[in-house]
Amino acid sequence: MRLFNWVSLVLFLYLLSPILSLNGSSDIASRFLNYAKKRELFDWMVGVRRKIHENPELGYEEFETSKLIRAELDKMGVKYKHPLSVTGVVGFIGSGKPPFVALRADMDALAMQEMVEWEHKSKVSGKMHACGHDSHVAMLLGAAKILQDHREELKGTVVLIFQPAEEGGGGAKKMIDEGALENVNAIFGLHVANKLPLGEVASRAGPLLAGSGFFEAVISGKGGHAAIPQHSIDPILAASNVIVSLQHLVSREADPLDSQVVTVAKFQGGGAFNVIPDSVTIGGTFRAFLKESFMQLRQRIEEVVTGQAAVQRCKAVISFLENEKPFFPPTINDKNLHDYFRIVAGDVLGIDKVKDMQPLMGSEDFAFYQEMIPGYFFFLGMQNGTHKQLQSPHSPYFEINEDVLPYGAALHASLATRVPRWCKSW
Repeated sequence: MRLFNWVSLVLFLYLLSPILSLNGSSDIASRFLNYAKKRELFDWMVGVRRKIHENPELGYEEFETSKLIRAELDKMGVKYKHPLSVTGVVGFIGSGKPPFVALRADMDALAMQEMVEWEHKSKVSGKMHACGHDSHVAMLLGAAKILQDHREELKGTVVLIFQPAEEGGGGAKKMIDEGALENVNAIFGLHVANKLPLGEVASRAGPLLAGSGFFEAVISGKGGHAAIPQHSIDPILAASNVIVSLQHLVSREADPLDSQVVTVAKFQGGGAFNVIPDSVTIGGTFRAFLKESFMQLRQRIEEVVTGQAAVQRCKAVISFLENEKPFFPPTINDKNLHDYFRIVAGDVLGIDKVKDMQPLMGSEDFAFYQEMIPGYFFFLGMQNGTHKQLQSPHSPYFEINEDVLPYGAALHASLATRVPRWCKSW
């Protein structure tokens, strides 16, 4: 019995050992952060981020961004696979043996005009990196530099996932379908946060972000002169009733303790002041944390749209755009990885800089990875109290505080190199 206990203790201590053999786990964190803050590496990350920012590309069109990533990986001597999901890149650093730990950065921009006037403003009309994905790529490349410099000490393998089409295109799902998670035991991802102070992180175990879907409906009636509406069938009136009724799905049908959202954000119809149009197009998004609630919302949205249109003598055709904008599952952080994250982030930043947060109704296609393997997603603060308040993501005035780049690179590298061996059994 004593022998069994002794063997069990030795095995347990072995499984807790990190995959990078450096002296002291907290020493890894401080070394990596100091390394990331070196002027040469910092300036390089800033330069990479600005090149990507000047040339934004939409989902599955990130050809130049992908080319830049591959060129930098080539300079580092990092092996990679390309293409996955049209423009995706998957790099490998380490021994080529288990455990395999993945780090993910999204690459795509948004279809909007940048309104910030600065030297490196978007050079592409109608496209902008308004969600920080340019900084995400720069930080993951920064982590790659750190890890490559320690590659001889790596006992496992770090997988670098540069993913296309996070903004509604479901790029993560396609990356999985094409083998991006092959042999991977755990995955980490981050997102810059404009309201969180620089040098702080926030996340939680369990549900973090909601599942999401989109819908679009064409409501058809009979057009005519606005002065004689009795000769027409008004689709604008029908669409208005549909929108009001959709709001009742959350306020009167959903459990108040089960967070859900239905928002109509698109209404297109008519082009003249005195003409009732033949049809109106409306569209929007719906969100929920529970799969049952999400599917119930989907069903009720379809019923309300078609039913309310019929009440007004109109016909409605609804689409949930599943081919163009696949449903995103909720982002649910693994409990074991949450405990691990608090330890590592505490060593990098100080435990007082590691915050718990409430769930948000935003969505992330990182959730597709979490459906396959244990995953962890967190927010990285970049607000500097001595500067102006940064605008929210998806704003044409969105900006990045580039001082955030070393923190993201160091956290990525630290999380990947210190994952315990027992992640292989999850």
